[in-house]
Amino acid sequence: MLALTRKIGERIIVDDNIIFTVVDIKGDNVRLAIEAPKEIKIYRGEIYEAIINENKQSASPVNLNNMDMLKGIKTFK
Repeated sequence: MLALTRKIGERIIVDDNIIFTVVDIKGDNVRLAIEAPKEIKIYRGEIYEAIINENKQSASPVNLNNMDMLKGIKTFK
């Protein structure tokens, strides 16, 4: 991990095409502006973790034993 100190208006450039600019600092909060190509996905950390957890849940095996309760359902035509 790389830890850098930046002031308002200063930038960090990653791989020639991603630019982080410090826009504002208020107390413990830092506001960043991010310039990147549209094909690069950018997520807040907590949102990314929620997506990963959701994907893991959807990929987990389904317990088919609970499907027996659907046998009693009647359909209407």
